Amino acid sequence: MPRFGRVVTAMVTPFNRDQSLNLDGARRLAKWLQDNGNDGLVVAGTTGESSVLTDDERLSLFEAVISAVSIPVIAGTGTNDTAHSIHLTKQATALGAAGILAVTPYYNRPSQAGIEAHMRAVCGATSLPVVLYDIPVRTGRKMSTPLLLKLAREVKNVAALKDAAGNPAESALLMSQAPAGFELYSGDDNLTLPFLSIGGCGVIGVATHWCAEDHQELFDKWEAGDVAGARKVNARLLESFAFETGDENPNPLPSKVMMNVLGLDVGEARLPMGPPPAGLEERARTVLDNLRAARAAK
Repeated sequence: MPRFGRVVTAMVTPFNRDQSLNLDGARRLAKWLQDNGNDGLVVAGTTGESSVLTDDERLSLFEAVISAVSIPVIAGTGTNDTAHSIHLTKQATALGAAGILAVTPYYNRPSQAGIEAHMRAVCGATSLPVVLYDIPVRTGRKMSTPLLLKLAREVKNVAALKDAAGNPAESALLMSQAPAGFELYSGDDNLTLPFLSIGGCGVIGVATHWCAEDHQELFDKWEAGDVAGARKVNARLLESFAFETGDENPNPLPSKVMMNVLGLDVGEARLPMGPPPAGLEERARTVLDNLRAARAAK
C-alpha cells in the first residue's frame, strides 16, 4: 500500500451561505469521505480553493480535518512565495499533518533553478514527507524530469509526485529512473489507469469525492492482473471524469454541486470561481444516477 494510500481526494472546502469558512462542514465532509472509500485527503489544494483562503482559514481547516479523521491528511501549503510556503509548512507540521503538498510556484514563472531552490526550501522546513505537485496548466511552469529526478534522489523527504502535467510518456521516463520508494500519483483522474501501467501507485483525485469506492475496485482489479476488469471500471467512471471540470464549470464547481446533491452542504465556491452555472445540478444528478445504474449492472 502506498504511503498515503491508493485513493486520496483533494477535498473541496465548505463555505457557509455568507462565504465564511464552514469548519463543521469540513469535519463532516472529511468523515464522509473516509467512510466512503478514501485512504487519505488533501486539504487546501487546488480543489480546496487554497488561493482564496487566508492563512488563518487554511490553518483552521488543517486542524479541523486532521482532528476529524484517522486517515492521512496532506496539507496544501504551497504558494508562489517561498517564505510564505515555509511558514505554512511549519504550521501544518506542528498541527499534525501526515504530509505536505508543494505546488510549483505559480504566476512568477521561475526557472528550473528557481523551482529547485523553492522546493528545497519548503522540504527543509519540515520532517514530513513532501508530495511535489506539478500542474503546468495552472502554474505556467512544468517541473522538468531531470529536476524531479534530482529532487527525488537528493532530498530525503521528497516522497511522491502528484502529476497533473498530462504527459504519460514523460511520466514513464521519470518512473524508469526514479529511486526506489518514490511514488507517482495521478493528478488527472482520466489518466489514472494509464499511469498504473507505468508505475503509478494511486490517484489524488476530484471525482473521488463521489466514486472513491469505484476507484478502489479499479485498483483491486489492476493489482490482481485483471486488466480487462480495470478497463470496465474505468469506462464506468468516464462520465464522472468529464463532469468534474470544464470551461464553463471549472473545478471545483462541479464537485461542490455534487456534494450538495449528496446532502453534504459544502456551499458555493468563492469568487472568482463564483456560483455554478445553470443546469449543473441537473447534470450532477444525471451523472450520479448513471453511475449507480452502472454499478448495479456490473
